[in-house]
Parts: sequence; C-alpha cells; structure tokens
Amino acid sequence: MSDAEWAVVRDALPVPGWLEGRGGQPESYCHRQMVDAVRYLVAGGIAWRAMPADFPAWDRVYAFFRRWRDKGLTAEFHDRLRNRVRQVAGRDAEPTAGVIDAQSVKAAASVPAATRGFDGGKKVNGRKRHIVVDALGLLLAVTVTAASVTDRDAGRDLLVRLRGRHWRITRVWADGGYTGQLVDFARSLLRIALTVVKRSDDASGFTVLPKRWLVERTFARLMHSRRLARDYETRTDTSETVIKWAMNMIMSRRLARRAR
Repeated sequence: MSDAEWAVVRDALPVPGWLEGRGGQPESYCHRQMVDAVRYLVAGGIAWRAMPADFPAWDRVYAFFRRWRDKGLTAEFHDRLRNRVRQVAGRDAEPTAGVIDAQSVKAAASVPAATRGFDGGKKVNGRKRHIVVDALGLLLAVTVTAASVTDRDAGRDLLVRLRGRHWRITRVWADGGYTGQLVDFARSLLRIALTVVKRSDDASGFTVLPKRWLVERTFARLMHSRRLARDYETRTDTSETVIKWAMNMIMSRRLARRAR
C-alpha cells in the first residue's frame, strides 16, 4: 500500500480490545505488514507457503487471516470501508436497494466434495458465489455454496442474511433465475420487493440490462484478484472472507484516489 492508502486503511481497522481496556494480549506485529501480506496473497493468487520473505512468516500471516475471519474482524473492516465510500459519494451509509446475482467458478483439488458441485447451465464443476451489491456496486452480502445449488435456494438464505444486516433494504433487482416462490418469500416475510429484470426476446448477443450491470461489474472487478480466478479454499467461509479482502482493496484504492 502507498502511504495515502494506508492512511485510509488505518482509520478503518477494527480497534484491538486491549487498546480499549477490554483485556487481551497486546499485538506484537505490524498491522500494515500483515494487511499488505494478505492483500498480496489475494491479488497475486499465491499459496500461503509461497509468501515472499519481505513479509512476516506465512504461518503468522495465516494466523492473522484466520483470527480476523473467525472473530468477524474482516467483515467489520469491510463494512467500515463501504460506509466511508458511500458517504464520500454523497449517499447514506445504509443502502435501500441492491442487486443480486451468482457466479460459478471452477474449484481446485483442495476443495472437498461436500462443498462442490456441477453447474449444468454454466458447465462448471466447482463452487458458486452469490452476492448482493448496492447501487455503487459495493458488496452488501455474500455466500458461497456448491455450484449445484440453484440461485433460488441460495437466494433465500442470502436475502435473509441481507435483511439481518441491512434493515433499510426494500428493493432488490435480479435476473430470471430468481423467479417463482422466492419473489413471494421476499415480499411476504422479508418485506423486500424482488424485481426480476428480464432480457428482451428480441435482443441478440451481449446486452447491458438495467440495474443488473452493477453486479456484473462487481464480479469483473473481483476477478482482477487472481486468488478468486478459481476457488482454492477448503471452507466456504474462507472463500467469503477472501472475497471481502478483494473488495477491501477496491474500496481503499478508491478512497485513496479521492483523498488526493
């Protein structure tokens, strides 16, 4: 990270408990080095054991990554950056609308059979990432499943998770894969208007569809992180955490450019 980007990241980092008098052992590592190391792994797509010697030992970096994943610190860090990006853009920190979609990716040999499957539509053997983004393309909720799980089934759990974290959400746009009972479920139980944006019957080739292009752009930006080109993670919550780290890089760079 540049110094300007580190200034943005430092202000959004979760505050350790020992600094607030909540107990715990003081940390003995440099946050900037650890964050840089995790970002390097996500952006470069390297293995943990291939961490360059310029960074701390790979097992210490992995312990940092794992602790932040299990304690919810990565999600807290991500949400702070997202709120700041929205406020800089002149929007309220809490969104009122979102766009939902899914992306199937191939899985590496390290992915267990219990959390992988075959997506017959995309002809992909691996996992599927289900995300909801706001009007700026920023991540609101994410869940990772086997590629064989349908968009409707995963969408139900994802919308429940979305409602639990963002109570002001009232409308979500989706593609044709989310039609059927999911629309009624979202309206009656979650008070969310799930609007399906369908492709015109006369359209041929690639067509930019209203609202849906926002989530497609987010997927394209995430794929710049080579660790996300394929799913290498044993656990699905680790995959979700890697996605959030990739979004952290996108948002911190955007804020650093605005601060110039």
